Amino acid sequence: MNENGIQPDILIAKALAHLHCKAGNPDRAKAIFEGLRSDGFKQDMTVYNTMIMAYVNAGQPKLGESLMREMEAEDMKPTEEICMALLRSFAQRGDVGGAGRIATTMQFAGFQPNLESCALLVEAHAQAGDPDQARSNFNYMIKVGHRPDDRCTAIMIAAYEKKNWLDKALDLLLQLEKDGFEPGPATCTVLVDWLGKLQLVDEAEQLLGKISEQGETPTFKIHISLCDMYARAGIEKKALQALGVLESKKEQLGLDDFERVIYGLIAVGFVQDAYRFHGLMEAQGFTASAHLKVALMASQAFSRR
Repeated sequence: MNENGIQPDILIAKALAHLHCKAGNPDRAKAIFEGLRSDGFKQDMTVYNTMIMAYVNAGQPKLGESLMREMEAEDMKPTEEICMALLRSFAQRGDVGGAGRIATTMQFAGFQPNLESCALLVEAHAQAGDPDQARSNFNYMIKVGHRPDDRCTAIMIAAYEKKNWLDKALDLLLQLEKDGFEPGPATCTVLVDWLGKLQLVDEAEQLLGKISEQGETPTFKIHISLCDMYARAGIEKKALQALGVLESKKEQLGLDDFERVIYGLIAVGFVQDAYRFHGLMEAQGFTASAHLKVALMASQAFSRR
């Protein structure tokens, strides 16, 4: 159309912006967006919402928030769905400031705090490594009448795990159980991981049994914890069983997952298995850290001796 001297109208321009957003090209969509504005066209809610979600999906919530502020300046109220998407994105990144700003926006917009919005503020502080502030938001959630679910409790326990504050975690669980809470798969998975790191094998296996009693299948992530725990405890048969599960779904593993398992195998002298798993890691496109490379070379040297 441009080559033939035909100027696309606003409907075509909006359609193109929408397509670029769906294709994961928010910057191209923003260029069209700015072109429309320079031509004097006023944007509507649909375009703004599409652009904001594109930035959220691209992992750029701050750019999405910037567009939301433009909406507000033009007297357009953001929807609760858009606010929640931004809040979720900030929380997952541990961006406490961003999450707090969106929560404030929601409050002024008249959106009442719900279980998910409260849980996301807990998650933001947990991801930022501040369990005390996470607990403060957790307590506020209870105060305003929301009963913590399994996912939110798991996030809170994981925050304590990062600091190794086992006493506080157990105190929280005892308090919740008095109110009728029963740890579900998410909470049990975090606890199994924690107990595994502490080499409390019997206690970790009891929690595994609890997951089965609830009719749930242990998550894939839990096999990373089990492989590491059994390897470090020298329980070779169970370690190799967990390792087999991980190998069968290696595409789901991240760099940290691979390295944790390899370190566990090295620690108890499973050198061949460590090197084999390292090969799978490289085949998935990951490069071992310098520290792991040294550990592998050292383990091979000691094995030869």
